[in-house]
Amino acid sequence: MVDDAQRCDARGLDAVDRAIVLATQAGLPLVPDPWGAVGREVGISGAEVLERMQAMQANGVIRRVAAVPNHYRLGYVANGMTVWDVDDMQIERLGREVAAIEGVSHCYRRPRHLPHWPYNLFAMLHGRSREEVERQAEVLRRRLGDACRDHRILYSSRILKKTGLRLAGKRPNDAATNADRRS
Repeated sequence: MVDDAQRCDARGLDAVDRAIVLATQAGLPLVPDPWGAVGREVGISGAEVLERMQAMQANGVIRRVAAVPNHYRLGYVANGMTVWDVDDMQIERLGREVAAIEGVSHCYRRPRHLPHWPYNLFAMLHGRSREEVERQAEVLRRRLGDACRDHRILYSSRILKKTGLRLAGKRPNDAATNADRRS
């Protein structure tokens, strides 16, 4: 007989995996041993938390565990999504090159929507001023060379809340707060 703790939900999460997701979805604790802290909250070892997180990532339940910096708090107040009309035959190679440039935090290919939107390569730049972003965009422009027909810089006009998917439910330890977590 399978008890409730062993049953998996529609996402393939058992009760322990679900508790780990609920305990970490607002961020990992900013302590020397975050896995151990989460483990204490859900009643398992830190090593098991890490093992289960890695398994959930390998199974596609979670995509990644990464820091999400608040660029504004770091002083990067000019954030520009650069959009580029790049030769489709060269976009794979050029996209990899652009993604490797310092200052590019996101780089991806998107479909064109002709005739109004000819841009197929997107790269996010962060700077302390618009001039800094424009200098970075010029570096990208030189790298793209003749393969680039046009580009624009779309500056952020407001800060959007950055969060991932959230599971409904209460955290295992209701006394824990988000004050000690990154957001």
